[in-house]
Amino acid sequence: MKNIYYIGKGELTLDDLEWIITENIKVELAPEAKERIQKCRDYLDKKMESQTEPIYGITTGFGSLYDRTISNDDLSTLQENLVKSHACSVGEEVPPLIVKLMFLLKAHALSLGYSGVQVVTVQRMLDLFNNDILPVVYDKGSLGASGDLAPLANLFLPLIGVGDVFYKGRKRDVGGVLDEFGWKPVKLQSKEGLALLNGTQFMSAHGVYAIMKAERLSARADLIAAMSLDAYDGHLEPFEERLQRIRPHEGQRETGRNICRFLEGSEIISRPKKHLQDPYSFRCVPQVHGATKDAIRYVKSVIMTEINSVTDNPTIFPDDDEIISGGNFHGQPIAVALDFLAIALAELGNISERRVAQLILGKRGLPEFLVANPGLNSGFMIPQYVAASVVSQNKMYCTPASTDSIVSSNGQEDHVSMGATSAVKLLKVMDNLDIILSIELMNAAQALEFRRPLTSSPLIEKVIKEYRKEVPFIDEDIVMYKEIRKTTAFLNRLEPDFV
Repeated sequence: MKNIYYIGKGELTLDDLEWIITENIKVELAPEAKERIQKCRDYLDKKMESQTEPIYGITTGFGSLYDRTISNDDLSTLQENLVKSHACSVGEEVPPLIVKLMFLLKAHALSLGYSGVQVVTVQRMLDLFNNDILPVVYDKGSLGASGDLAPLANLFLPLIGVGDVFYKGRKRDVGGVLDEFGWKPVKLQSKEGLALLNGTQFMSAHGVYAIMKAERLSARADLIAAMSLDAYDGHLEPFEERLQRIRPHEGQRETGRNICRFLEGSEIISRPKKHLQDPYSFRCVPQVHGATKDAIRYVKSVIMTEINSVTDNPTIFPDDDEIISGGNFHGQPIAVALDFLAIALAELGNISERRVAQLILGKRGLPEFLVANPGLNSGFMIPQYVAASVVSQNKMYCTPASTDSIVSSNGQEDHVSMGATSAVKLLKVMDNLDIILSIELMNAAQALEFRRPLTSSPLIEKVIKEYRKEVPFIDEDIVMYKEIRKTTAFLNRLEPDFV
């Protein structure tokens, strides 16, 4: 059916995920996914009938309790206890969109048929997803090593009839919601609690969201840089294809093409210049923005590999008659990648703030602080302060979390990735970048008005025309924080029509 996505039919793509999330698409298990899940579950049940040796997490305790054998009569209780005891996430509530992504990614991983879960367990996850019954998950508590244990435990409490959910705009105890649908709590079987909690879906969901937004931020940064370049009466020569071709990083070449395309037809950019060169924050946009594009591409490749992987433990191979305990839950690949992405995106803000500072200096025929009567008016003095403040905060958030490790589980888990921390602070970097680029747009649009009657490119003039419907040209000082917020909202609605 057109408006249904079948989990487990093939590899997940970023386009799939964006379509499901933005269009509120319903999801179902593909028939072949049900077969894989059931085959693995049947194998495990049969294996348990004759198994005498302990199997980690299935007939034993967890972490440093791996040497504690659990009786067959207690295997279901063991898994339920695991989910309850590990539901320790704290901090701020994870945004609903990311919670939905966590559901999708875990369902897909389990659909690959190496985790030993019941079909009904995965189906209940999809029931919750399809009916917008979203568990309350918090953003702190995962070490990103033995999977995202604490947040995933909070995510899956509702399966066993415990915990809080958001439903129809209210936070409710899940028990009452299950009753409304006539659903009974899932009775977890051996291995299932571990399959749900082991895995990198908290980190990965943040990574998917980050890539979706990072690609838009990158395109937006190019457009605003082009506006600033024109407002500053800058040179177009540094963006020529010949220069990019002899240092052919793909991101650099793409950025150069973007800037030239955005400025095509500008009267300002094509007129003779009195100055020989521009500052690096203008001249080196292809190199700086381009490096960020290349970083986004790399991180996207890591995330796409991760979301199509099996990351719980132990892993069951029915065809080989083997159950192998390993370390696929360790988040180091994602932790390093998300730290890298934070650095790359923060640099877009770093160079953006420098362009803002150049625009308010009173050079190249522009008035100081971009107002006609500086002194009586402070104009755009303080928005630059704000941008500088937020840039500084981003530098702090760019301290890598992946270089840290704290021993846990009484020494058994003696190296952890801290990838969940990488994920959470990455979102803060992106929120800050929204603000910085908004301030640059405010300054660039203001400065372009002082170039009249000359016009910028048709594309940029169209953007400014739409922008001026919401944010006015500043003749005299007004309250600026409202204009910053309106600019951010405008930018978030901008793509892809203009960019």
